[in-house]
Amino acid sequence: MRLFIFKRKHLLPVCGVFLAIGIVCAAGLTNSDTAQTAAVKREVPIYCVATDDKKVALSFDAAWGNEDTELLIEILGKNDVPATFFVVGEWVDKYPESVKALYDAGHDIMNHSDTHPHMPQLSREQMINEINNCNSKIEAVTGKCPTLFRMPYGDYNDLVVKTVGEVNMYPIQWDVDSLDWKGLSADEICKRVTSKVKNGSIVLFHNAAENTPAALQPIVETLKNDGYEFVKITDLIYKENYTIDNAGMQHLSETVTQ
Repeated sequence: MRLFIFKRKHLLPVCGVFLAIGIVCAAGLTNSDTAQTAAVKREVPIYCVATDDKKVALSFDAAWGNEDTELLIEILGKNDVPATFFVVGEWVDKYPESVKALYDAGHDIMNHSDTHPHMPQLSREQMINEINNCNSKIEAVTGKCPTLFRMPYGDYNDLVVKTVGEVNMYPIQWDVDSLDWKGLSADEICKRVTSKVKNGSIVLFHNAAENTPAALQPIVETLKNDGYEFVKITDLIYKENYTIDNAGMQHLSETVTQ
């Protein structure tokens, strides 16, 4: 056996070589771990749409009160603005005439669950029942089955998003929250919404919020003056050949960069 003896002047370069090898190996493990983590992509609903067109979709959740529905129909109609209403099945039970009035006014009536539960707390079977029961109630009134689903409270996990897709519906969130349910003034709601809207935005309102009707007219006027076109969510989103990034923005597949 040979014994190698390094003089001090040679020792530091040798140690440096081994240290460099160790760093490279560690980096390789770290990169591998990172790659594996990145490969596990969480399921995300559609928050907004990547588009060069100045289009925006207004949406309203209807779960409890009904006092403002007719006024919203009037304001939207006067301005020729189509909107998307996400209604709860129990709301349909209470106010079928309002559901029909919204539909007859040209607005989309979509699914917001049957009883407004926290969907991640349900089993897959319970989720499907919530969706199907609400769909049946809406279709009985409008003659048209919904294709979009909005999770109550905006609450979801991977199973919720996957389940919505399995029943051939699109899960929809929003990227602009009016916070009208917090009792903000009409001016505060208007400034908040108009400052945050961008191409492909989906805006969240509620049909029974105190100051939403008063805020709606100036919001519409401001966005129209800025060149925006109002569309239903079904006319905004891509129906096929798309991906959704981690921020919830929907892209046409060929435009996504890795």
